[in-house]
Amino acid sequence: MSLRGFSAVIFLVDDVAAATAWYTEFLGHAPVFTRPGPGGRAIYAKFVIGDHQGELALADGSRAPVGRAAGPGGAIVHWRVDDVAGTLNRLLTMGAQEYTPITPHGPFVTAVVVDPFGNLLGLQGVLAVPHYTDDHLAVTKAT
Repeated sequence: MSLRGFSAVIFLVDDVAAATAWYTEFLGHAPVFTRPGPGGRAIYAKFVIGDHQGELALADGSRAPVGRAAGPGGAIVHWRVDDVAGTLNRLLTMGAQEYTPITPHGPFVTAVVVDPFGNLLGLQGVLAVPHYTDDHLAVTKAT
């Protein structure tokens, strides 16, 4: 058995409604699914995004495991973007905080921010290297 790709990335937040509004603005579209909890308060929202229709979900932070560390943490998922610097600047103007600056890694460039809800959001782009294109990366991964 092996991993076949991620199904959903879930960010735990204290205010699902506020996080949903923030991500709606950033992504440019509303979630495809929301779930109300007690008193009608939003407890879950799911966005479908990207070329492969990955899921980004926002869930009530009360679902966090016992002993969750304070501050940003968890796994860092790097989302492919066309313009890392432009996307990073947009996130910073929306209130995110830089966690890891733009950093080249061979043919890739990455950056990480902490969203206003304490989650790590990674960005990844491909540098303008003539022999390293998305098609090349797909072929390389398949072999």
